[in-house]
Amino acid sequence: MNPKELKAFLDRKVAEYNGPFFVAGDPVSIPHLFHRRQDIEIAAFFSAIFAWGNRRAIIASARRLVELMSMQPYEFIMSHSAGELRALVDFRHRTFNATDLLYFIEFFRSHYERYDSLERAFTMHGSTVEEMLCGFHRYFFSPGHAPLRTRKHIATPEKNSTCKRLNMFLRWMVRRDDCGVDFGLWENISPAQLICPIDLHVARVARQFGLLQRRQTDWRAALELTGYLRTLDSADPVKYDFALFGLGVGEKFG
Repeated sequence: MNPKELKAFLDRKVAEYNGPFFVAGDPVSIPHLFHRRQDIEIAAFFSAIFAWGNRRAIIASARRLVELMSMQPYEFIMSHSAGELRALVDFRHRTFNATDLLYFIEFFRSHYERYDSLERAFTMHGSTVEEMLCGFHRYFFSPGHAPLRTRKHIATPEKNSTCKRLNMFLRWMVRRDDCGVDFGLWENISPAQLICPIDLHVARVARQFGLLQRRQTDWRAALELTGYLRTLDSADPVKYDFALFGLGVGEKFG
């Protein structure tokens, strides 16, 4: 497949997967339950952070959490009672437990007391996504009492992580089109800046198509893959996440 044919093929796959039908079976379905900006941000953040392993289990955990918050995550975070917090002590999603959840709630409350959007938690730290992710990690854990165990749930390029879940969250918040999947809520980060979320499925398909040469699946691989995708669409490279994900998981490519 020559470069022109490859682009045409991937564009078709983007069109195939980037649509309303995609939402129901994906963690992005949870923030789609909401309309208020802050509710969407909070539900999307938890859904993205839970996004490893079986998608049904991810969706079930994220739904259970917003139900424990009475389907009002922002109001819960800003005005919960001690009794409402105690109702969360049995919450688990794989290695994410109540200790992590309570710290996340504390972080969100502290941030939203000063800013009306989670976007500021990223953009205050730099102009590139790499700078934003590194700065967000430091900001998230800036309180001295942040639990050590919780650090494994927030990735950073400084540790050469792919930051797949945070990049997926940013895609949801930043990309804007009329297809009904991504929200396009944030205006101070351009879709052109985004880094493609990469996991083993996406990396496998990318290597098979010659989009990625690096053998390790890490931050440098995410940058390399995104660099290639920018040659296909410099304004919106991460739309090809739909194609690569669909081929890797939905169609069991390779």
